[in-house]
Amino acid sequence: MKLNKKAIILVVFLSTLQLFSQEILTKNEALKITLENNFGIKIANNNLEVAKNNSSIYNSGYLPTATLNSGADYRRNNQTIVFTDPNTGSDNERVGNGVVTKTYSASVGINYTIFDGLGRKYNYQQLKETYNLTELQAKETIENTYLQLFTVYFQIARLTENTNNLEEALTISKSRLERAKYQYEYGQSTKLELLNAEVDINNDSISLINSRQQLSNAKRGLNIVLGVEKEVNYEVETEVDFNEMMNFENLQQKTLSNNSLLNQNKKNIAISEFNIKINNSNYLPSLNFNTSYGFNRTENENLVNPFGARLITSDGLNAGLTLSWNIFDGGATKTRVANAKIALENQQILLDQQTVTIKNNLKNTWENYQNQLFILKAQEKNVATAQNNFDRTEERYKLGQVTSIEFRQAQINLFNSKTAFNNAKFDAKLIELQLLQLSGDILNVKF
Repeated sequence: MKLNKKAIILVVFLSTLQLFSQEILTKNEALKITLENNFGIKIANNNLEVAKNNSSIYNSGYLPTATLNSGADYRRNNQTIVFTDPNTGSDNERVGNGVVTKTYSASVGINYTIFDGLGRKYNYQQLKETYNLTELQAKETIENTYLQLFTVYFQIARLTENTNNLEEALTISKSRLERAKYQYEYGQSTKLELLNAEVDINNDSISLINSRQQLSNAKRGLNIVLGVEKEVNYEVETEVDFNEMMNFENLQQKTLSNNSLLNQNKKNIAISEFNIKINNSNYLPSLNFNTSYGFNRTENENLVNPFGARLITSDGLNAGLTLSWNIFDGGATKTRVANAKIALENQQILLDQQTVTIKNNLKNTWENYQNQLFILKAQEKNVATAQNNFDRTEERYKLGQVTSIEFRQAQINLFNSKTAFNNAKFDAKLIELQLLQLSGDILNVKF
């Protein structure tokens, strides 16, 4: 008996030491780590940076272009020139071998589009809308990651509480086994009750092992969302606070205004409208301005032609305007405009479809949430009732007034009621997060 007491004290001490050594990963800490390290969020931020670069003034066509050209040319040729004497009419031939000509040139030019049928203007505005669309896509990615993070986080919290309940059930089963052993040794019960107690302990142990394995797997799954490699011997917060939700009408109005998918569809409509304007700009003329300053130098050595220049230099400023108007392009512009209008119509149809779908999802989620809150309250009452029933049954079991089977049933009822309450609690919270995601408010949740 002394050995058993020492063993119990040692187990309690080690359990307490492990409890103090375990890290608590809070909801806020998990969120912070996810925002910094999640792979999907990193990609979304990079895509947003690309869209920002594309929407800058440098990609708009509003700035002029400048080019600098320079070159040098060396030629060494054999030449033969035949002259006709105007007095005698006879031909004179001159031959030169290794005639060298050197040419040097340099120029700087500037080109600027003064008017391009407003295509540049609409293209620049379209790029701005594309950036806004990418921003909404990044927001949706973060919202989905929020929901994914807390789905896994609360799953860990659920498994943690269920595991604790299994540990408590196993402790009760061990006490029951000890009592059954004493009763059997003193002839107060049959071998059957002892065997039943042993079977129940084995079943509870198996359930506990499976629950702990599921808990470890869930923590490794959370590491993927966090974007880090972390040991699984940490704890999570199991408390759940519910947000005060507005009435359904206000929630629906907020959803239609702030939902990320709907806002993305609206941006796609704006982009399609600009696409029509860009294609229509091809019907108008374009006016370009260009200017350049150039320098050229040519050096001729050992000329065969006595009248040739040995050195030629030139430099000067050139400027000009170019007006171009594609009067008829075979109907290509007309086709592009027609297709752009059809694309706009498709985007409007998609917005209508998405609106109906999201309103339907919101209604279903809202009703699920209300039902789950009712279930949560009912399960909370069930836990109190099952706990009261178990306490009374345990007292009567110790007095020998109920059988071990009745005691086991009361124990199972208590465990099932606690498990059902935990499931209802975390299910209600996840449905609440889905509502907040639909309404575009999930990023504003305080944990």
